[in-house]
Amino acid sequence: MEITQIIPHIEALVFAADRPLSIPEITELLNQALGFLEDRVLPQQVQTAVEAIQEKYASSFYAFSIRETGGGYQFLTKKDYHKTVAQLNGDKFLKRLSTAALETLAIIAYKQPVTRADIEYIRGVNSDYSIQRLLEKELILITGRNEDLPGKPLLYSVSRSFMDYFGINSSGDMPGIREIFPDELVQPTLVSGQDHETSPLLVGQSGQLSIREEDSDKETGGDQELF
Repeated sequence: MEITQIIPHIEALVFAADRPLSIPEITELLNQALGFLEDRVLPQQVQTAVEAIQEKYASSFYAFSIRETGGGYQFLTKKDYHKTVAQLNGDKFLKRLSTAALETLAIIAYKQPVTRADIEYIRGVNSDYSIQRLLEKELILITGRNEDLPGKPLLYSVSRSFMDYFGINSSGDMPGIREIFPDELVQPTLVSGQDHETSPLLVGQSGQLSIREEDSDKETGGDQELF
């Protein structure tokens, strides 16, 4: 099967889908729809076709492109048009989240998989309501239990919906904190008036959040902010 023959079918599938489609999914859908018997479409052909589509829409003539996000491919508007599209619904979703929920979401995104106790240790306050809100909005999900801790607490991670919304393919694609904020702003979180020398929350060289080992068993007080 020629690549040029399947390209328009792939474009139609990705455009019509309400979620990102992976290469195996696209391959299966093509073979089912076109009824190939001896000349079946192969995943390698689909991958080549997707790359050709990406090159096609890379032109500044198009306001959108096909991108790998959330474990598959999806048509997304280019960042130059974010403010334009946001007037429809882009910012409304997160605006309905409280500051506490956004803080909780950020902690889960950068520390996943993480327990509720870990989240509350970093924030310094009860986070039950924020976690429940994020579960209801399907931005996070329960991915198992920590078998090494007493009571085997639940573990939370961001969901595929989270990755879809932010246009990333995996949690590894998220920028490090040092990529977002200037170095002078990336300081350990203050805890109950303590200075950064004794604060349990640190930012490592990779820009990821971590907690001092010597403070890992201590309780903190007061409301803290992630950044």
